[in-house]
Amino acid sequence: MDLVTTSLLSIVIPVFNESENVVLLTESIHESLVGYDYQIIYVDDFSFDGTRKIIKNMKDDKVHLISLKRNYGQSLALAAGIDYAEGEYIITMDGDMQNDPSDIPKMLTYVVNEDYDLVTGIRAERKDSFVKKIPSKIANALIRRTAKLDIKDNGCALKIFTKETAKELNLYGEMHRFITLLAHFEGARIKQVPVKHHARHAGTSKYGLERIFKVVADIMLLLFIRKYFQRPIHFFGIFGFVLILIGIIINAHLLVVKFGLGEDIGSRPLLTFGMMFILAGIQLFTIGIVMELLIRTYYESQNKRPYRIKNVTVGGQIKS
Repeated sequence: MDLVTTSLLSIVIPVFNESENVVLLTESIHESLVGYDYQIIYVDDFSFDGTRKIIKNMKDDKVHLISLKRNYGQSLALAAGIDYAEGEYIITMDGDMQNDPSDIPKMLTYVVNEDYDLVTGIRAERKDSFVKKIPSKIANALIRRTAKLDIKDNGCALKIFTKETAKELNLYGEMHRFITLLAHFEGARIKQVPVKHHARHAGTSKYGLERIFKVVADIMLLLFIRKYFQRPIHFFGIFGFVLILIGIIINAHLLVVKFGLGEDIGSRPLLTFGMMFILAGIQLFTIGIVMELLIRTYYESQNKRPYRIKNVTVGGQIKS
């Protein structure tokens, strides 16, 4: 037996209303990983369609179910699964049957034999609607241009991490979309591998075009933290200088109007609106950054997790 088949694998799968998929997905994983030592970790993000009950009723000793107390979103569900995972290698995938577990053995060899920290899939012939593809294309283009990370498919959920790489990820908000970028920021060696992609077997997609705005906002936040976290004056100083320059230009214009043309400027909208927009813009942006950093500090400094677990079951039995 080699290192690939003797090491424990932890397969983390966040699920939300996937009652029609979990049994078939579990069977597919078993068929694809014959001879491997693994645990399947379903993280139920407060489903209301009976997903939890179906997973418990499998009574499969390899199946672990983490039941969250409320709906936290995919990022925190993924974080809960990674925190719980015991394997030397941690695998993430979606619960909608679009990822193919048969790709796992091939991807795993790159992590084990070629010393990569993360192997991520590239969905070949992606079977998604146009609505789901648009945000992904925007995110991939922005990341390539701004972060200088040439990843063709950041949105593919099928990934394999070393334990150390996965455990170092800090997932908040909706950062699951940018796991590859987060790992890159931590110095991970990354390999891209073409993988199969299937149309959704059952259920409905949880994503729409509104994701575009979230994607752009999250990328801006990540890049700010990456580039300016330890030297914020380089960002705020330049931004402030530009605003001061604009203010000088406006005030110079108004001085010419007052003393050159002899006109009154005290009641002009230009003076009021210029100051209001500048102050409001600075306040909104800085409040957003400060709040994000406060949230991170709150959870990380106190070793608290931003999710609550109701219980954990293994093989259908509540784990003590």
